[in-house]
Amino acid sequence: MKARLAPVYAAGFVTAFGAHSIAAGLGGYAESEHASLLTLGLLLAVYDGAEVVLKPVFGALADRVGPRPVLLGGLLAFAVASAAFVLAGNPALVGVARLGQGAAAAAFSPAAGALVARLTPETGRGRAFGGYGAWKGLGYTLGPVLGGVLITLGGYPLLFGTLGLLALAVAGWSLAAVPVVAPLPRTRQTVLDLARRLATRGFLRPTATLAGATAAVAVGVGFLPVAGARFGPLATGAVVSLLAAVGAVVQPWAGRARDAGRIGDGVGMAAGLALAALGLAAATVVPGIAGLLVAALTIGAGTGLATPIGFAHLAAATPPERLGQTMGAAEVGRELGDAGGPLLVGAVAAAGSLGLGLSGLAGLLALFAVVVGIGARK
Repeated sequence: MKARLAPVYAAGFVTAFGAHSIAAGLGGYAESEHASLLTLGLLLAVYDGAEVVLKPVFGALADRVGPRPVLLGGLLAFAVASAAFVLAGNPALVGVARLGQGAAAAAFSPAAGALVARLTPETGRGRAFGGYGAWKGLGYTLGPVLGGVLITLGGYPLLFGTLGLLALAVAGWSLAAVPVVAPLPRTRQTVLDLARRLATRGFLRPTATLAGATAAVAVGVGFLPVAGARFGPLATGAVVSLLAAVGAVVQPWAGRARDAGRIGDGVGMAAGLALAALGLAAATVVPGIAGLLVAALTIGAGTGLATPIGFAHLAAATPPERLGQTMGAAEVGRELGDAGGPLLVGAVAAAGSLGLGLSGLAGLLALFAVVVGIGARK
């Protein structure tokens, strides 16, 4: 089982590493190219924008033709987009290259989620999704660091070339190790049928959980360094790394606990959101560097608990023949959390203070936790 899932986990690492390794260096790119802040914002958004639009499309395609071809095609397209930037030799095309990478990631990301579910028995899905999330977390953690090293050594061509080779290697590994997963027979589905299925608690609860957890991580990574700016970049960098590392460690444990019946899905999702809310609140009430460390530990633990259980619950509540479509739709929820969390905190902080913005998101996550917990009782 591990041999079959390992390249799927590696695909998760590729999309996370690809997104963050480039994004972390775009500020320097904008400065060197004398680009405006608006241009920088567009360069940051184009990757996620492509994913939001295309993930449901490719998720539905994975149900139609099987997730393995979509996974392979997405990885190869990612490699082509990366190589095209290197061969073009024009730094101004970085936005086009990121658009291509984002479109490719929109293909292999939901396909990978569907493969994790299809290749794993229901009693082992929590652990499987925990491992998948841990490898994505590793990509998020290493992306800014290794991306910065590669840009320093050889500029963006070296970074994009490395990403292309990495995607190509994972595609070859997947071709050799991931078995063919045939598409399942499906009944005809109307738009109304899809809307009804996506409006059920089996979809809304885990998707809200995943969106909330992703929002907490995005805000933690983006705003905890702002809250601790007076402590210097070394300290704040360590705080962000701690958050990511705790999440990566907790996810496999949470998945195993869920599979063993020690944590119920509703309790796990609600508890994870509540912990993330407490972490954001801690950053506003606990003074000094201690507050940032407590926030990083608690947000990492909460999101690490909620994420694999949310994915496993979503897979359990979805007809097997619609896993790709459902995973694609749920991934859109995650992307909206990734963008919406920082936007909410930033808007409230601009009108009031950073502490008020963090408290606002903490309150929203606490509300999500209550709603998810009540839904579990029903």
